[in-house]
Amino acid sequence: MADGMDEEMSDEPLLLQELTCPVCQGVYRNPMLLPCTHSFCQECLQRSMEVTNRCPICRSEFQPGQEIMNRALGEACEKFMNWNPRPFHQPARESLCNIHLKPLELYCEKDEEAVCVDCVSLHNTHRLWSLSKGAPICKKELGIKVQIFEKKLDLYKKTTHKINSAVEHIKHQAGQAEKQIRDEFDRLRQELFKEESQRLHALATEEDEKIAALQELNNKTKKDIVDLKEIIDTLKKEMGNEDLPLVQNFKAIKRKAQWTGEDPCLRGESLLNMGKHVGALSFKIWKSMQAHVNCNPVVFDPNTASPWLSLSEDLTGVKESAERLTVPDNLDRFEPCIFVLGAEGYTSGKHRWDIIVGDNPKWVLGVCNESVARKKKFTISTTRGVWSIGLSKGVYTALTPERTELQVQERPERIRIKLNIDRGEVSFWDGGTAKHLVTLKHKFTEKMFPFFGPGLHNTPVVLAPGKIAVHTS
Repeated sequence: MADGMDEEMSDEPLLLQELTCPVCQGVYRNPMLLPCTHSFCQECLQRSMEVTNRCPICRSEFQPGQEIMNRALGEACEKFMNWNPRPFHQPARESLCNIHLKPLELYCEKDEEAVCVDCVSLHNTHRLWSLSKGAPICKKELGIKVQIFEKKLDLYKKTTHKINSAVEHIKHQAGQAEKQIRDEFDRLRQELFKEESQRLHALATEEDEKIAALQELNNKTKKDIVDLKEIIDTLKKEMGNEDLPLVQNFKAIKRKAQWTGEDPCLRGESLLNMGKHVGALSFKIWKSMQAHVNCNPVVFDPNTASPWLSLSEDLTGVKESAERLTVPDNLDRFEPCIFVLGAEGYTSGKHRWDIIVGDNPKWVLGVCNESVARKKKFTISTTRGVWSIGLSKGVYTALTPERTELQVQERPERIRIKLNIDRGEVSFWDGGTAKHLVTLKHKFTEKMFPFFGPGLHNTPVVLAPGKIAVHTS
């Protein structure tokens, strides 16, 4: 029995050779027979026919449909696979050339693909490498891509950190804004409560005065009624006397029957002055509240402020921060330049605002284009989209390319800026003396923003509140 098995096993290589597809080098699967008597796996033949209708071995031409199923060979392969107890390695079809159905043993550097030896004529102008040398070329290029993607991954991780920081900053901003809103409404409610109390007190006072006056009139009228009744009773009694006594006492009776009192009536001011108390009430309340409200034509935009600048809670004051603030590195923020913009931009119309610079020794004030550089240092000039004046080393200068020095007799503590976009003018004035300093002209084509370079000083630069005027017609 053992000898018989050994004999069968010794015949296995020969049998396996007969049952091996010449294309894929594996046991036939669904073998097909060509007119030239060569057989191939059905899948191998189909892949070959996608390129040419010639036999992959003898190159004999055949017509589609002439191939037939080789049943006898298929059954022999099936019996062999059932009989052979050891696993048989089937070569991967992907390792064969799609055109020539031969093993892929070379690498074309230009086309970046594996080819077989018969493909050399198709790549005769290309540089070909063996797979052992081509693989390192591919690995090197992929390694470069790995480095690129690792850097990108690191950037994405840093961006995630920035996003998380921005979320926390937004929460901080929201909490700060909520507190200020509540405090401001509480303050205004207190002022409204005072105004309400004063108006209710005035109403109650007038009510008491008018009622007291009417009660006094009513008491006097009641007394007059008693006096009139007495006169009437006296006259009636005298009228009942005999004729002679009546005639004898007539003059005396008539003299006593006199009434000099003023007839009672409701005067024109007897009732409440309703127009005073409730007429145009909301407007009067709003008008009286002006004393408790500040109007700033311009406030700072904290999202543009350099990390080295500290803004007041109401966004009207800016000064040097003792240490670099932890704020998001958003695209609108100036860094490394120490600047901050106004919160609102303008595309038309006239605008005016005052800045209290005090005795700060260095500052820049003006307007700028919305597209002004934010993330790099630049020389402030009209050519860089900034129309401004500045103070440095005691010299006032219009920051144009030629740096025009301004003649200033007295050091202004307040700078007034007037922007007329329609006329293309921005002018600078001494806000205290209303003396004109300089006017810069340009045809503004972008949205313009108030521009501030407050310098690094402990003394804040402050945006002055505007005057509130109420016009009625």
